[in-house]
Amino acid sequence: MTLHVKRLRRALQPRARKPFRPALSAGCAAAVLLAAGLGLPPPAAAEPSASSDMAVTVVPAKNMCFADTLQVTGVLVPRNEILVRPEREGLQISQVMVEPGDTIVSGQVLARLTPPEGQEGGGGTTGSTAVRAPTAGVITSASAVVGAMASARAEPLFRIAGRGEMELLAETPVKTLASLAVDQPAKVEVVGVGELAGKVRVFSTAINPTTQLGQVRIFVGNDSRLRVGAFGRGTIHVGRRCGPAIPLSAVLYGPGGAVVQVVRDGRVETRRVVVGLLAQGQAEIREGITEGETVVTRAGAFVRDGDRVRAVTATEPATKR
Repeated sequence: MTLHVKRLRRALQPRARKPFRPALSAGCAAAVLLAAGLGLPPPAAAEPSASSDMAVTVVPAKNMCFADTLQVTGVLVPRNEILVRPEREGLQISQVMVEPGDTIVSGQVLARLTPPEGQEGGGGTTGSTAVRAPTAGVITSASAVVGAMASARAEPLFRIAGRGEMELLAETPVKTLASLAVDQPAKVEVVGVGELAGKVRVFSTAINPTTQLGQVRIFVGNDSRLRVGAFGRGTIHVGRRCGPAIPLSAVLYGPGGAVVQVVRDGRVETRRVVVGLLAQGQAEIREGITEGETVVTRAGAFVRDGDRVRAVTATEPATKR
């Protein structure tokens, strides 16, 4: 009875599980035995190889033409202003025939003058003298008042914009005068009117010694909406330059000036550049980059000078498949 009880107890006790050991292939088993014999750790499982080069988006420098412009501000003035004064002294204004803004023709009567009450005119008769317009144009201002005495030494009776032609009188720094030339095309935006086509008529050769500014006059024509003294902003087309251009985002500005990151032979090369004109998100590169060289689209983001990278254009996938 005792023998049967012992066998029953052993049958009911849980058996210890042996650790699981996966079967090794003949090659792996040999490698494990060799490593064990040399006292080395067993070889690690092989992993697929991956490239350590970082992929960066690049763009080639392309030839692009930029319009070189000069911005100026000023006010509208007559291109040719005529001042009308009386030919005789001692006459009184008896009638005013025109107002500011009126368009007149050459020879039109603007006002009439008569001797003061109680005085006789020339030749012993009392008569009026007509003040006539010396040229066609637009009356820009009138100081003639009925009953006032007219004098050539006083304020002009009338100011006329010859043929109604107006221009923008603006000031510009002395360093920009060298780029100006007569008949350069321009656009003038006038408050309350809009944008008008114009051209440089003349610019000063003398400089204001206090402000160090010179004057430039941009002719805009005889639009009836233009008024003397109105504020305007002019854009003068100085010239046109063509050369290497890259996205403005590729330019990094620092204490030492502008730099770009060029990808050359799979490595990043930081290079100083001279930036010229800007247009449509593109930057003209005057020095430092030649057409066709590849630059990092967003400079200074994740790569540094000397880093090994894999260049990917904007139209290519950024990862290998």
